[in-house]
Amino acid sequence: MPIEEPLLPAPDTLGSKHCHSILAQPPDQLLNLKLSEPERIAAGIEAVLDTLEFNWGEAGVGRGTRALTKLNQFDGYDCTSCAWPDPDEHRSIAEFCESGAKATASDADDRSCGPEVFAQHSLVELSQMTDRDLNNLGRLTHPLVKRPGGTHYEPIAWPEVFALIADMLNGLKSPDEAVFYTSGKVPNEPAFLFQLFARQYGTNNLPDCSNMCHESSTSALTETLGLGKASIKLSDLEEAEVIIIIGQNPGTNAPRMLTALQKAKRNGAKIISINPLFETGLNHFRNPQDFMNPIKAVGALLTDGTQITDAFLQVKLGGDIAALRGIMKHLFDAEDYNPNRIIDAGFIRQYTSGYADFEKAIRSTTWEEIEESSGLTRAQLLEAANVIAPKQKIVTCWAMGVTQQKQGTEVIKEIVNLHLLKGAIGKPGAG
Repeated sequence: MPIEEPLLPAPDTLGSKHCHSILAQPPDQLLNLKLSEPERIAAGIEAVLDTLEFNWGEAGVGRGTRALTKLNQFDGYDCTSCAWPDPDEHRSIAEFCESGAKATASDADDRSCGPEVFAQHSLVELSQMTDRDLNNLGRLTHPLVKRPGGTHYEPIAWPEVFALIADMLNGLKSPDEAVFYTSGKVPNEPAFLFQLFARQYGTNNLPDCSNMCHESSTSALTETLGLGKASIKLSDLEEAEVIIIIGQNPGTNAPRMLTALQKAKRNGAKIISINPLFETGLNHFRNPQDFMNPIKAVGALLTDGTQITDAFLQVKLGGDIAALRGIMKHLFDAEDYNPNRIIDAGFIRQYTSGYADFEKAIRSTTWEEIEESSGLTRAQLLEAANVIAPKQKIVTCWAMGVTQQKQGTEVIKEIVNLHLLKGAIGKPGAG
């Protein structure tokens, strides 16, 4: 009789301790990858053509076009691709980016995914599909449940859904044992009702995707400023004299931000980018919206578009704190030569505490320590400091490159320190 090998748990599976092979992460699917030199110019007419090709291919010409005409409009709906705010006043006919158009094409897909799909595919098989394959199955038509010991999702009637959830919630020893989690795609109205339900039940355990993304922002901003949210609105970018972009690739993750940066540049703003990767979108940006205006279209075609970044600091991974301290050390040096012109002493006296200890800590940090930790030279940091020194309308933007590192909270505290040093918060064009 042959000896069967025991079923060993795989370390990369969600159900390893139960000896089944449900993958914790979907497999990668790399399609049509091409290796080439980095592009010099982001967006342009090529982005428009790629967007339409994808949108029409996924949702069809009619359905896809109708969806785009309502996207981010006053009488339409918000894009689910990112959280970039919409303008309060004028909105263009195409108030979206390539990423948003692709996400909308997926949302506009009319394919459905009924119980027969889940009868055909087990949990193990579903876990082995890529994200794209799962998405292409279509929208759910029924609520589903995994029964104890079951290998497949099964359809369940709504009355049983409500009873099952009620039994589980009523069986908890404390309401705080429950967690109410929502997707970032849930519209405001049902999300509002959902949190009312949770609070009526007796808990405020209401995490969502923003906790995964910006919990370090909430922690750092609450501790330093008392408010764990952004202190600016979209129009402040247009008024800013200096915009610092750290740990963020807007051309990839929030391409509509490039339009706001272009407006700021045209208003005279200087932009500093701090990131290990120099992204094309932070080099030159050719705005697709310009092609709707014949005069602007000619200019866009004959030039490289708008140069976005004025000073690029290619910081070492984990070197953000050192880079920020290097900039502030230069500002203290500049203040020594230009008393009461670089640092906002009045703002500091009125609104801050602990300044003397902070100044001592920055001044005592050696340039050798800063250069080693940041991967940047003293001269590179001086270039950025010279941009910041004479200005007070300063906006700093950051994203996952800051928040998703071990020192993310501490990095954000240093960003706040820089703004407090300049009095660049709580005023138009600053925060």
